Amino acid sequence: MERGGWRATDLDAGFQCAGCGEWNNTSVDPSAGRRQEYVEDCQVCCKANVLRVYYDNAEHEYVITSELE
Repeated sequence: MERGGWRATDLDAGFQCAGCGEWNNTSVDPSAGRRQEYVEDCQVCCKANVLRVYYDNAEHEYVITSELE
């Protein structure tokens, strides 16, 4: 770990598609900050999901929520 607890590499993560409900593998880039928002297509149904990523200080992990674009 680097100073401040940030890792230099992407972290494996996932999200549930807001359209079809299927689980999708993704990764979080900690260097992009503790709050992120971006669009990623579902790996199953191809619908665009708006992903909101935030770091939960109590749980010491990133949380991802999704909604259709």
